[in-house]
Amino acid sequence: MTNALPLDGITVVDFSQILAGPFCTMMLADMGADVIKVEKPNGGDDTRRYGPPFINGESAAFLTLNRNKRSMILDMKHEDGLRIATRMLEQADVMIHNFRPGVVDRMGLGYESVHELNPAIIYCTVSGFGTTGPYAAKAGFDLIAQGMSGLMSINGFPDAPPAKVGVPLADLNTGAFAAFGILTAYVNRLKTGQGQHVDASLLDSGIAYTLYESATYFATNEVSGPLGSAHRMIAPYQAFATQDGYINIGAANQNNWERMCRAIGQEDLLEDERFTSNGERMVHIKELTPIMEKTFKAESTAHWVDLLEGAGVPTGPIYKVDQVYADPQVKARDMAVEVDHPIAGRIRNIGVPVKLSDTPGSVRKAAPVLGAHTDDVLAQFGFSESDIAGFKESGAAIQY
Repeated sequence: MTNALPLDGITVVDFSQILAGPFCTMMLADMGADVIKVEKPNGGDDTRRYGPPFINGESAAFLTLNRNKRSMILDMKHEDGLRIATRMLEQADVMIHNFRPGVVDRMGLGYESVHELNPAIIYCTVSGFGTTGPYAAKAGFDLIAQGMSGLMSINGFPDAPPAKVGVPLADLNTGAFAAFGILTAYVNRLKTGQGQHVDASLLDSGIAYTLYESATYFATNEVSGPLGSAHRMIAPYQAFATQDGYINIGAANQNNWERMCRAIGQEDLLEDERFTSNGERMVHIKELTPIMEKTFKAESTAHWVDLLEGAGVPTGPIYKVDQVYADPQVKARDMAVEVDHPIAGRIRNIGVPVKLSDTPGSVRKAAPVLGAHTDDVLAQFGFSESDIAGFKESGAAIQY
């Protein structure tokens, strides 16, 4: 293991706010990219005001999403603000934005203009519907994308109203796909010297996660509906109530099915023609489920977890968030970390989920105070002290 970070030396100018874009740049910053978060005057990123909860006036949501970044305040409506942005983009490796459709072009910072300025730049657009097609001009949000991608139609339980996934899945997937696209384009740049446009949208990202449902539709024209916690193609693979909570059972192949039946004392199911194969179990799932429910309801979650794990059957409890961070495996994997913030004090954050053996990412610093690094960033891009003083006096750039 070295002290180096894998994305050391890569400069990202981040004009995005809220969730999808900042989640993307958080991933890049965790791996060492210098992410310069360009925020608007009068409050910065809207997520700074999301809450409660707040920690000493700082939004918990913002603190989670914007670790390892630097913040500057730039008035993009000001002539000098655009001049500053232009110089930054001349030197940057990556630009990312989620401006409303048309706004970035009116500022003169559309892809063609920036590419002409810096042919090597990786230019990433994060939007609701993408930059092409009849909906390109529409604004989009996670909830809208979850609905239009089909995710809400397959989430929840049968005969219940549509329900969104509990986390903002379309936003988060878009951020992850954007990071993947940026790094893929960067690898190509190492080969060719040329940058390109990365176009990530909430709608596309939501659709990309309907793997089984789309596959079923493509193969049969059948339209999938919600199944609660059950699986669409294998059984039993779902949650069951226990005496004191819930447990997930992953008897996803024939060996696990047979081991499970023996472990829970229901060897008779192995001889039942309705359940002899996964295909038969799926055909008779409405008959199998009540049998399983009755069995698991008779004992505690801990009882079943110990018993089934001992038999080699994939299983696990269903945790609430506080239980997640008490789990010894979560602790061992450093999925909760602590860092100091100048206002909020010592705070906790989610750890880095991807572990690299030689150049691991890390949470090195807390989310930035609004505009804390404006002067440093301006100096980094070659502006003189008198230039910086002039920008601050005019309001083009602000340091708090």
